[in-house]
Amino acid sequence: MLASAVALAGTFVVLPSGTAGAAQNILRADKSVARSCFAKVLPLGTSGTDRREVTSTVDGLVQARLKPVQGAEGDWDVAVFDKATGTVVAASAALRSHELAESFVKKGQELVVQGCRYAGSAGQAQLGVDFLALTPQGTPTGTTPAAQRAELVRVETPTRADKNKLTALGLDVTEKGDATGVEVVLADDADRQTLKNSGFKSKVVEADLSAKSVQDAKTDRQYAAKTDASALPSGRTSYRHLYEYNFEMKELARKNPNLVSAFTMPESTWEGRDVVGVEIATDVKNLTDGKPVNFTMGVHHAREWPAGEHVMEWAYELVNGYSRDPAIRSLVGKTRNIVVPIINPDGFEISREAEPKGDFTRFDYEMKRKNCNVNDSPPQYATGVCKANPGGRLRGTDPNRNYGGFWGGNGAELAWSGDTFRGSAPFSEPEVRNVRSIVSSRQVTNLLTMHTVAALVLRPPGVADVRPPLEEPQYKALGDKLASRNGYTSEPSWALYDTTGTTEDWSYWATAGWGFTIEVGGNGFHGPYADSVVAEYAGLAPAAGAGKGGNRQAFLDMLGNAADPQQHSTLIGSAPKNYQLKLHKTFQTPTSPVIQPDGSTKPPLYITDDLNSKFTATGGRFAWSVNPSTRPYVAGRYGRDPQGPAQQGFAVANPAGVPPINQNYPTDATAESFTFHVDGLPKVDNGKFSVNINWKNTTTDWDLYVYDAAGNLVTSSANGGTTSEHAVLFDPPAGDYKAVVVNYDQTDPNAVDDWTGDVSFSSPIPPTYGTKEAYQLTCSAPNGKLVGVADVFADRGQTVDVGEVCTRSAHAQKQRASGGVR
Repeated sequence: MLASAVALAGTFVVLPSGTAGAAQNILRADKSVARSCFAKVLPLGTSGTDRREVTSTVDGLVQARLKPVQGAEGDWDVAVFDKATGTVVAASAALRSHELAESFVKKGQELVVQGCRYAGSAGQAQLGVDFLALTPQGTPTGTTPAAQRAELVRVETPTRADKNKLTALGLDVTEKGDATGVEVVLADDADRQTLKNSGFKSKVVEADLSAKSVQDAKTDRQYAAKTDASALPSGRTSYRHLYEYNFEMKELARKNPNLVSAFTMPESTWEGRDVVGVEIATDVKNLTDGKPVNFTMGVHHAREWPAGEHVMEWAYELVNGYSRDPAIRSLVGKTRNIVVPIINPDGFEISREAEPKGDFTRFDYEMKRKNCNVNDSPPQYATGVCKANPGGRLRGTDPNRNYGGFWGGNGAELAWSGDTFRGSAPFSEPEVRNVRSIVSSRQVTNLLTMHTVAALVLRPPGVADVRPPLEEPQYKALGDKLASRNGYTSEPSWALYDTTGTTEDWSYWATAGWGFTIEVGGNGFHGPYADSVVAEYAGLAPAAGAGKGGNRQAFLDMLGNAADPQQHSTLIGSAPKNYQLKLHKTFQTPTSPVIQPDGSTKPPLYITDDLNSKFTATGGRFAWSVNPSTRPYVAGRYGRDPQGPAQQGFAVANPAGVPPINQNYPTDATAESFTFHVDGLPKVDNGKFSVNINWKNTTTDWDLYVYDAAGNLVTSSANGGTTSEHAVLFDPPAGDYKAVVVNYDQTDPNAVDDWTGDVSFSSPIPPTYGTKEAYQLTCSAPNGKLVGVADVFADRGQTVDVGEVCTRSAHAQKQRASGGVR
C-alpha cells in the first residue's frame, strides 16, 4: 500500500576523534546564543553549538532527537543538514530540549547534525540519531508501488440524510460544501468504487490532486523568488515549516519580553513533540490579572497549512500593532491573547515535509488530516513511525472530532481508517486535552479555531437536532460581522453537515465563551501562498474579503468583542494585595447517544469537566472578566413562540405530460414546475415548509429545486435510489415560490413513472429554558488560608459585586451574589 519503516538501521553518532563510550551522544556548549540552528551549518567551534557528522545507512528516514541531560532542561535546538549542499534536511526548535527532527534521506548521504544552545543554563544535551529503512508494502525491495490518482469531487447531498450517509462512507469528506453538495477527496480506485456503489451523484472538481500540488509548489517558489516582502505583518512569502513556527514564537518572546511570553502546552504529542504557543498582553507574565482571554488556534487538521499561517500572522499583527497602531494597542491593553498556530504538530510536520513530486505514496502523507495516535490501528498498521507506516495518512484520530461536545454522534467516523475518526473516547488525544486545559483554566471569553478551505464562519451547534442556544441572535450577529470582513458565509456548523466532537461545540456549551470555526477560503487545503494566505489574511484580490479587511479585520473584530464588557460577565469587589480569588465549577455533560459499528446506539457517556480559574488582587477594588456562570447547555434552546397557526398544507397539480430525461440541470433547464404562495404574520406563523414529491419505483429518479420570487435557490432535494424528494426551508419568508421538478432518469422502458406532490407546513418550535447554575468563588490569603466563599450568578453583560468576599470569615454563612439570571 504505502512505504513503511520496516527496519531500524545505522547508529547514533560518529565518535569525534579521541573520544569513546557514551560521550559521543552528549552535545556541549559553553554558553547560550539566541539564533537559528537551521539557517545554516555553523563553523566548527562556533560558540553555543556542537555538531556530529553521520552517513545514512538506508534509503528512508533520519531522526535526530534531543533530550535533557540529568534533568537540566534549558533550551537546545537541533538541525540536520546535507553535508554536500548545506541545505537543511530536518530541524526542531521548540522551547525546551525535547526535540525531534525527522525527514527523508538517501543511503550514503553524508549529514551534519548540529545542536544549538538557544537559552538556559543547561550546558549539555543528549543527542540520538536513528536511520529507518523504508520498504514499499507489497512490492519487492527497491521498487516503487504503482501511483494512484487522487481527485476532488463534489457529491450531491441535498438533504441532511444524504450528508449523514456520505460522512458514514469512510471517505475523506472536506469542510467545503453548501446546502446541495459537499466536496470529497477520492484518494484511490477503492474510494472511487465506494462512492460509485453508494449511489451518490458527483462531478469532478480537480482531476489530479497530486499534479495540482506540484503546480502549487512551483507557483509558491515563483512568488517567493519575485517578492521581497508580502502584505502580511511578518512580510512572509512562503509556507513555514514546524521548526520555523516554533523558532519565530520564541524570538517574538525574546525580543518583546514584557509583551510576549512563549509557552509549552501541558502534554506532548504521541510522537513526543512539544506543542508551542505564545501569550500576548501588557504585563504578560501576570497570568491572573483578570482580563478577558482571546484564544486563537490553527491546524487541528494537518494538511490545512493556511490555518497556521493566519494564526502566526495574527501574533505578528498584535506585536507590531502594539507599537504602531493606537487602536490595536488599546485592544491589547484590555485583553490577553493566547495564540497557538499548530495544535497538531505531528500531523502537520508529516504533511508539510512530504514535498509533493507526483509520487502518490508521498502525496498520501501530504493529504494527512489526523494526528499520530497508533493505539486504535490494527497491529499490521501500527508498525513504523507515523511518517512512514502501512496505514499511511489514515493512522490517527481527527482531533476536531474528539472533543466531548456531542461526541459519538453523526458527522464523525467510527473506524480507525476514517479521515474523521472520532477516537476511542472523548478527549482521548493529548492535542485535544491541551486545548481543554487552556479553556478550562483561563476564562477564555473568545475562541477562534482556523481551518481550510470552505470560506465559512461556523458557530454551534454542529448537529441540527440539538437546536441553537438561547443566545442564537447574538451569536449569529457576531458571526455575521466576522463574515462581513472576509466575505465568507456565516452559518451554524450543521448547515454544512452534522459534526460531533468539535472544538467550539465543547467550549461554548461548557463555558459560554464565544467560539467560532473560520474556514479560510482559497483553492485547495494549502493552495498558492499568495492567494490562500496573503490575500485571504490581508483582504486582497482574489479573496472574497478583498477591500473588506479580510481575516485580519475579522480577527480584530473578535478581539474587540473580547474587550467589550457587554460580551462577558465582570466580577467586582475589594481584596487586599496578593489575595487570590478562584472560580470553580464541576459538572457532567452527556455526549450524543454513541453510534455503534452496526448502526445501533448505546446510551450517552457522561463527561466530567472542571473549570478552575484564578485572579490575584493588587489591593483595593478589582474587576475580573469571566464567562457567564450559567452554561448554555443547561440554559435552554433557542426558538420562538408561535404567533399564529401554521399554514394549511395543500396538494399540487402535476403539469400535463412528462418532460424528457435531463441529467444536466440547471445548465439544461428542461423540467416541470409549479408555483405556490407562503403566507405570513399575522395570518399564519410558519416554522418551516416542506415541498414533497412521490413516485412508485426506485428505477425512476426525480429531482426537486425550490426558488424564491427573486430567483434564488432556497432549498432542494436530489437523491438517488428513492421514491420521494422533500425540500425543506425553515422560517420561510412570506411570498411566492417556484418548485422545479426534473426528470433525472427513467430506467423502465415499459412505463413512465410520474410524480404526485404536496406542500406541508409546521409551526415554530418554542424556546426551552433551563435552570440557573453558579460558580463557586473562594478567596484565600497569601498564606493559603481560606477567608471567604460565595456562589456567583452572572449573565452576559452583567457586572456582579461580590462584596467583601476576601475579608469575611470562611466560617461565616455562605453568601450569594445574584446577577439576575433569567
